[in-house]
Amino acid sequence: MSIHERSSGTAGPTIEHVVSVDGTRIGFERLGAGPPLVVVHGGTADRSRWAPVAPALAARRTVLLVDRRGRGASGENAQSDYSLGVEVDDLVAVVEAAADRFGTPVALLGHSFGALCALEALLRTDRIVRAVLYEPPFATPGLPVLRPGVLERMQRQLDAGDREAVLETMFIDVGGAGRATFELLRRSPAWPARIDAVPTLLREVREVDSYVFDPDRFSAITTPTSFLAGTESAAYL
Repeated sequence: MSIHERSSGTAGPTIEHVVSVDGTRIGFERLGAGPPLVVVHGGTADRSRWAPVAPALAARRTVLLVDRRGRGASGENAQSDYSLGVEVDDLVAVVEAAADRFGTPVALLGHSFGALCALEALLRTDRIVRAVLYEPPFATPGLPVLRPGVLERMQRQLDAGDREAVLETMFIDVGGAGRATFELLRRSPAWPARIDAVPTLLREVREVDSYVFDPDRFSAITTPTSFLAGTESAAYL
């Protein structure tokens, strides 16, 4: 896919788009200069989640901050059945368009659900020169991502229109955050974007809940990859 739109010709950040396999327009913000780095956010977020670190990354690279489908500069496609696979299609479209544009494979950085998309993208394209995966969420033996009843509770909260309650369940019961950490998150500048992203959250959680990591699928991957986990994260990570 080619990058077919740009919001301006200035040297500052611009919003550009590619078209994914199912016709969905996937937007991203481009900033900085140098070798390309595609960056993809997790759940309950959009590309603004990277604001604290984007300037440092852009000092050394051309950074492409992706908005995953259904939020920010990216569209939605009601005609497509949602799956992790379509999210991977979207990411691969950005990666390959960037590689074509810059004439070089790209580096890839993904966080949480975005890291799961990035992990799967390693199987779909040879245009990634290296990858950093921060806490892609999937169950490990004896440690499920979701406890029984959590997804159903989140669905009830969403049906009732209580988006903040959905996020509380997500961060505390799924992410393992403490009450104090959750209150800090509520006061952060990214909170409005998290509230806006809640309608897309449950479909992602369902994909995470059904995902099975099979090491054999990745045995042929030779792309240098850093796989990171936080010291205070949920046990399944």
